[in-house]
Amino acid sequence: MWRKISNLPLRAHVALSGFVQGFKKDERGLSGVVVAILLILVAVLAVVIIWGFIEGWLQELWIQITTADDAIKITE
Repeated sequence: MWRKISNLPLRAHVALSGFVQGFKKDERGLSGVVVAILLILVAVLAVVIIWGFIEGWLQELWIQITTADDAIKITE
């Protein structure tokens, strides 16, 4: 019984080292689906950030345009 217990750390090390070596040799990278989803998320995030920057400017511009109708005079 004690022999099995004393060999336990050695067995765990051997089992994990084989797993880690196999994991390190795996060079497949990310799948195409994951890359596509990440690209879509980055594009949506970019649109949201850009819209956040220009939203206030567009509202001010629209207010200037719609309130300028009193200043426009048609001359004949």
